[in-house]
Amino acid sequence: MPERFIHHVRVERPVATEEAAEARARLGDKFPRTALRRMTHLGMLLGSTLGGVALAPEDAVVYASSYAETRALEDFLASFPQASPLLFQTSIHPGGVQQVLIGRQQPVARLWPLAGRARLVEQALITALLEPAPRVVLLGGEERGTWLLEQGYASDRAFAFAVVVTRDATGAVGRMTFSTQPGAADEKCPDLATLAAALAERTALSWHGAGGSWSINWS
Repeated sequence: MPERFIHHVRVERPVATEEAAEARARLGDKFPRTALRRMTHLGMLLGSTLGGVALAPEDAVVYASSYAETRALEDFLASFPQASPLLFQTSIHPGGVQQVLIGRQQPVARLWPLAGRARLVEQALITALLEPAPRVVLLGGEERGTWLLEQGYASDRAFAFAVVVTRDATGAVGRMTFSTQPGAADEKCPDLATLAAALAERTALSWHGAGGSWSINWS
């Protein structure tokens, strides 16, 4: 039974109306000034969740997002026909997790970027559970869309989370597991927003899917 023990959890769930400019004012002291101007809303939220976490070159990072920098792309397209050079830079800037790692000049053993929708959480969890690195950082998040949300291609809220997991139970605050159960019927997989809420509120999650039983529990 693959399992990992949770040692750090932090979730960013800003007010629904927060824009990137407001996030810069709220979180600006957490990032180098030269990098902050080009960071996306999602990049800032992810960086905040990693506050106080010292990454090491032997750590692995798993990153999950269905829509990534949706709002950054929307804002750039909205600047036409006088396309904004700054918004263009932001829209093609490295993804949220890369913004954080580059800003820190932080190498890691492996980075697993994952995209998907219906079963993205399962993909992210199994990647973290099977990753050989002793310590894995599981990150996820979204930006809040506007007109792309109306088309079904964006999140209805902005959020981000960071979870540090290891195989050492000492001092752990929770545990994530997967037990194989061949033939078990798939249930609806929680989406990223549901996972973020469970992490923030320390509530248990369990469901069946991908040939097994998933659970996240707290000490």
